[in-house]
Amino acid sequence: MKTNVSRFTVSFFLCFVIILLIAGSGFPQDDPKYPRKPITFVNNVLAGNPTDLSCRLIAKEAEKIIGQPFVIVNKPGGAASLAVATVATAKPDGYTIAYGAHTALYMTPYLEKMPYHPVKDLRFIMQFGVLNFGVIVRTDSPFQKWEDLIAFARQNPKKATYGTSGTNTMHNVITEEIAKKEGVQFAHMPFTSGPESQAALLGGHLVFVVGDFPYALVEAKKVRLLLLLKERPLPDYPKVPILKDFGYTFPFPTHLMVCTAKGVSDGIANKLEDAFTKAMNQPGFIKGMQELHLSIHYRNSKELTAYVAENYEMFGKILKDRGLIK
Repeated sequence: MKTNVSRFTVSFFLCFVIILLIAGSGFPQDDPKYPRKPITFVNNVLAGNPTDLSCRLIAKEAEKIIGQPFVIVNKPGGAASLAVATVATAKPDGYTIAYGAHTALYMTPYLEKMPYHPVKDLRFIMQFGVLNFGVIVRTDSPFQKWEDLIAFARQNPKKATYGTSGTNTMHNVITEEIAKKEGVQFAHMPFTSGPESQAALLGGHLVFVVGDFPYALVEAKKVRLLLLLKERPLPDYPKVPILKDFGYTFPFPTHLMVCTAKGVSDGIANKLEDAFTKAMNQPGFIKGMQELHLSIHYRNSKELTAYVAENYEMFGKILKDRGLIK
């Protein structure tokens, strides 16, 4: 009798220990009542930026569906990596999500030591839009088309000065790749932000600017849009060429998307994906994106995960070819 009781006690103890080990391990923990509290949504830009506003738009609609508010936290700086680093190192319980900026996913991890790997340490929820990036010149510039600018650069090496938001940013690297393909030499002048480079352009200190372009300046005819750094044409400017129109096959992923920590469980991740996917179809979100002149574009979790992995690999090859990494 004592032997049976002893065996039962040992078995019970072992089961209890195993349960504790599983609960404390790195295995994803599901919560059928998730979310029980507000969810932090970390953003890498200043409040009021189009990226910030688009995240607030979709979060406003998604919180109606998921049943808890999303608290937007702006963390600019760190080459756009602070938001991604925050979510990658957060507790994988679904209460911290982030906007995954393209620079933080495809550039910074190769060039600097980061506390995350963009493919291994993140779980991608979904994509809801695309940012606008392009090449602009002043309206009084002699360059009416992108071909005009290339022709000038070909005849005048290093005379075509251009500004971006920084050295070795995606804008800088892709512009230099274009120059290499065209057999021309541009002169790069890095700035700390897009608005600073735009001010330099308007002040006559640059020939062109590569980066996000302000819709207001285009509509006010203060700048002219020569080329869109996009995979698809922009509905507002259907006649402005995109990269592939000139045979440029360089990637330029500028997705608006949501990601979270890799260890978040399937159940919680699916709830987030469902809420944000349904939010995309809400009239308030659609109207808001139209007012921001941002394109709505959808990729589900599986598609976005593959898209990020593909672009991460491609940028690794580009940076290696440029001698920026080994």
